[in-house]
Amino acid sequence: MLRALDPTGVRGWCAAVVEALAAHQQEIDDLNVYPVPDGDTGTNLALTAQAAATTLGSAEPPDAAGCLALLARGAVLGARGNSGVILSQILRGLADACPAGTLLDGAALAAGLERAAELAYAAVAEPVEGTILSVARAAALAAGAVRDADLCAVAEAAAQAATQAVARTPSQLPELARAGVVDAGGRGLAVVLEALRTVVSGRPGNLPAPRRVARDRQVLEAARETGSATYGYEVQYLLAATEDAVARLRLELAELGDSVVVVGTGDGLWNVHVHVNDVGAAVESGVEAGRPFRITVTRFADQHAAAGGPGADAAEPAAEPPHAGSAIVAMAPGEGLSHLFEAEGVVVVAGGPGEGSPSTGSVLAAIAGTGAARVVVLPNDGNLTAVAGAAAEQARSDGVRVAVVPSRSPVQGLAAVAVHDAARRFDDDVIAMAEAAAATRYAGITVAVRNAITMAGQCTAGDVLGLVEGDVVLIGQSVEAVSRELTDRLLVTGGELVTLIVGADAPAGLGEALERHLVATHPEVDVVVYDGGQPLYPLLLGVE
Repeated sequence: MLRALDPTGVRGWCAAVVEALAAHQQEIDDLNVYPVPDGDTGTNLALTAQAAATTLGSAEPPDAAGCLALLARGAVLGARGNSGVILSQILRGLADACPAGTLLDGAALAAGLERAAELAYAAVAEPVEGTILSVARAAALAAGAVRDADLCAVAEAAAQAATQAVARTPSQLPELARAGVVDAGGRGLAVVLEALRTVVSGRPGNLPAPRRVARDRQVLEAARETGSATYGYEVQYLLAATEDAVARLRLELAELGDSVVVVGTGDGLWNVHVHVNDVGAAVESGVEAGRPFRITVTRFADQHAAAGGPGADAAEPAAEPPHAGSAIVAMAPGEGLSHLFEAEGVVVVAGGPGEGSPSTGSVLAAIAGTGAARVVVLPNDGNLTAVAGAAAEQARSDGVRVAVVPSRSPVQGLAAVAVHDAARRFDDDVIAMAEAAAATRYAGITVAVRNAITMAGQCTAGDVLGLVEGDVVLIGQSVEAVSRELTDRLLVTGGELVTLIVGADAPAGLGEALERHLVATHPEVDVVVYDGGQPLYPLLLGVE
């Protein structure tokens, strides 16, 4: 029997959780009814636990606190689905209750489970009883009642209370009662806590052996109709953003869909989960908040059809045909940039910085002129996103499916076009394009037209300004010198491909000079140079 968890004990518990969730994965998948009967809760929990274990295995923390912190971080970044995100908060709660240099004893476990329940409820926009949340709270209350006892007694109380809470879930959630099952996420948490009790006590677990759950698919369909039938897609991504931006994001996602869960690692990284119909809008909200990456989209109809449910094909629309009826519309300043997009089959609306903004009407006309049933719009300038959105809204009312990928620079637009795949379903293609755009850091060189105060200090008319994602970060006298320094600064955080788009006012040989500089100083990156001909910006840069 362990009196406290040291690093060896934490690793032992982690291994036991991975093994137990793998053993019960199919059973928990079969229980999956709420919020949608997508049959993946066990899989998501198992994958989340494995991600946590992989992160823990990558380092050798000196104490239990460090091990728990690594588990929590790995779980947040690798969380799959709603249940996986909440499991990550259980681990984060335990990490919060175990200060550096200490062991996880009975009192710390009780405090950790209380913190875990608090974090889990806070992560969910609209908490629902009869789910993993109720089980987490029951375990925390039971552990708190015996917090002065030893670790074994606290772990025993938490595991027993979790199992009892799982049994109560059908009385709390009508969808479970109609389907005749307990909550899948709650069952998964009970498995996790039982694994802890087993490791701490050294005695075999009390959970019954994994079993297959017979499910009436028609009953489950009825359960879904009163659960999350309104929304057809699960969108999940990691996000680099500030807390203020994430607070706004939560509100925006709540307006777009349900099952909103957003949790952070504590260092500016967040895991975002939501159920929606408008996949593009969910991703666009993430782009507005920060930098989304590792974007995944699950279509519930595909999961249900894979499970062999009766009437699944009739209940959801058939998969879309290949992109014979699709098109891309992009806004671009400068003849050279227009030719770059047109060479990829993109319909171009001329306009942007230095050329005058295109109107909503001109963008709408371009959308209609494609004759396509599905259209992606690339504004390629942050100031044109609203114009693109207004045109898209009007086009939707005319029966065209339109998604706006919020590219803020032509280099992001080119990155999005580069990953476009006509063989993909439209929503999947929009996600791939949005992720490529978001993963491209953009910058530019321009010349100040008046004296001003910038983030980089005072500038005067005629100074050369280096901007990264819209903010002035460099002030100099030479376009070439500022361009070299700006490019080097962008590559400090890494990169594989540098795109240089030379503008109409660039000094002769700028592109070639920068390419030679990059070959000499950053031989590991690939460089492409285009003649964009854009006004106002002698150089536009992108790093992927």
